[in-house]
Amino acid sequence: MTAEEAYTELIRRSKELGVLNSCAAVLAWDQQTYMPRNGAALRGEQMAFLAALSHQKFTDPKVGELLGAVEGSELLRDPESDASANMREMRRAYDRATKIPQSLVEELARVTTQAQHVWEQAKKTNDYASFRPHLEKVLALKRQEADAVGYKEHPYNALLDEYEPGTTVAELKELFSKLTAELSPLVKQIVASSKQPDRSLLAREFPIDRQKVFAEAAAVAIGFDFASGRLDTTAHPFCSGFGPGDCRITTRFNPRFFSEAFFGVLHETGHAMYEQNLPAEHFGTPLGSACSFGIHESQSRLWENQVGRGRPFWDHFFPRLKQTFPSALAEVSLDAFYFAINDVRPSLIRVEADEATYNLHIALRFELELALLSGNLTTAELPGAWNERFEALFGLKVPDDARGCLQDIHWSFGGIGYFPTYTLGNMYAAQFMDSARREIGPDLLADDFRRGEFGRLKSWLLRNIHQHGQRYRAGELCRRATGAPLSPSPLLEYLREKYALVFSVC
Repeated sequence: MTAEEAYTELIRRSKELGVLNSCAAVLAWDQQTYMPRNGAALRGEQMAFLAALSHQKFTDPKVGELLGAVEGSELLRDPESDASANMREMRRAYDRATKIPQSLVEELARVTTQAQHVWEQAKKTNDYASFRPHLEKVLALKRQEADAVGYKEHPYNALLDEYEPGTTVAELKELFSKLTAELSPLVKQIVASSKQPDRSLLAREFPIDRQKVFAEAAAVAIGFDFASGRLDTTAHPFCSGFGPGDCRITTRFNPRFFSEAFFGVLHETGHAMYEQNLPAEHFGTPLGSACSFGIHESQSRLWENQVGRGRPFWDHFFPRLKQTFPSALAEVSLDAFYFAINDVRPSLIRVEADEATYNLHIALRFELELALLSGNLTTAELPGAWNERFEALFGLKVPDDARGCLQDIHWSFGGIGYFPTYTLGNMYAAQFMDSARREIGPDLLADDFRRGEFGRLKSWLLRNIHQHGQRYRAGELCRRATGAPLSPSPLLEYLREKYALVFSVC
């Protein structure tokens, strides 16, 4: 078999796996949206079966033979060619997958499916004790996975690599250290400011049916294609990209808090627009897949915060918002509303946190994950450790586990190593937006937003981020898009500039 023939067969197999994995993704979406409560056990078996089948197909020794037949051939002479990018990422994924026993893959799928079901009920009833045995199982299985994959320095590196290839605990600690060192005093300065917004105007009656219509209209305006997607409700908002033509987003509505659903929809729309604009012809291959979770998160945070919490965005949308909610916002000015949605104050819930305090929430989770995985912290000690560390970071006492260590779904689905990608995404988003403004022109982009036009920014993202898939690793993609390696500086500069105007500090 020639190298060209081997490569063609690899692509065929990869695309077949893409279809299989999309089937599992549909079941996962259904589990969080419409599946009846008593379907959890069967869904666990379904997910275990599909995970095992996918793992079996991908780790087939024939795949290793095909990879070997292509590597070193003239087909990969250009390191930036389609074939070179696909082969680099296929080799990385194959080497990782072949180290993990199929039995572990099946058990992880089975256990995490059940754990998610138990977590949802435990959060509703503030019952950490019912969730703890499931968390214990998940952690034990993730330790087995880390051991199977292998790692240097810390088992967390093996799990982190699944979400952010090439990134290490040491690098994250350095980034978090630089970021939190400047964020903490900035937050204290803002909280101490005599100028504070009236947040109560966001906590009035906002009928859910109208929230949904307004949020969908905003999603369409910034670029979400509802002919290829849909919006549903769930306990924990997420985006599921099944493949070309089918990308679904979810949110949760609060009739007495406008920001929760609206900014959640903007966030998930950012994810969805990335999925909808990946090269469809490469679906199922690395070139048709997102670069990394941090890059994915950059797209959601960019639209949610850099755009959606900006004044030009609301210059356009606020008159429509007042028409949609005349009773709640009749006497509210744009200045008061803009100030309220950009309030900064320590809060209990990560997904409701402002831009300045959000990354402190992630720093807490990163710290606890490291301790849980290494065994320095037990699941019995987790609630107490969470509460103690949270009070040290935010100055708030955690009233219950539902608003403490039970608030996120991630540990129930085995997402150890996922949380840091949120902060990476915030940093990438600020750096990407800074580059887009400089390239397009800050005044021109702001004028676009005031007119409700977002195509110019979307085109910049398509050209610099979306169309590349996994052609480049995240760090290289950042350098090519912005001309510099990832740095906390653009995010910190953006926050200082915004809050200097909003709170008259800094």
